[in-house]
Amino acid sequence: VPSDRMKAITIWSDLVADVLNQDDAKVIIERYDREKFLPPLDKTKFLVPHELTMTQFVTIIRNRMSLLPTQAFYLLIDGSGLASMSLTMAQVYREHQDDDGFLYITYASQEMFGHSKPL
Repeated sequence: VPSDRMKAITIWSDLVADVLNQDDAKVIIERYDREKFLPPLDKTKFLVPHELTMTQFVTIIRNRMSLLPTQAFYLLIDGSGLASMSLTMAQVYREHQDDDGFLYITYASQEMFGHSKPL
């Protein structure tokens, strides 16, 4: 039985390696720690196709949170600010990915950014 278990572990680790090596942006999106109005996402890790625009990604996130059209929210990219909605995920990923290969995004309602423009 141990050899079957090792075989299963090897297969599983190969599958994980394949997923991590896909040509998609590896994104971790988390709620701002002081956020009071927006709901938490059901998951925080996403593999996002490079050709997806930020506008399309925002739409996906809005839908996952079931936000009303009147509810504003913002994405802070890598702690440095808001990305242009016309950029592709490839452009944002290339510019802001962390050394660990992930793109870190924080979402919050407007109170987090104060002077920033809405998405």
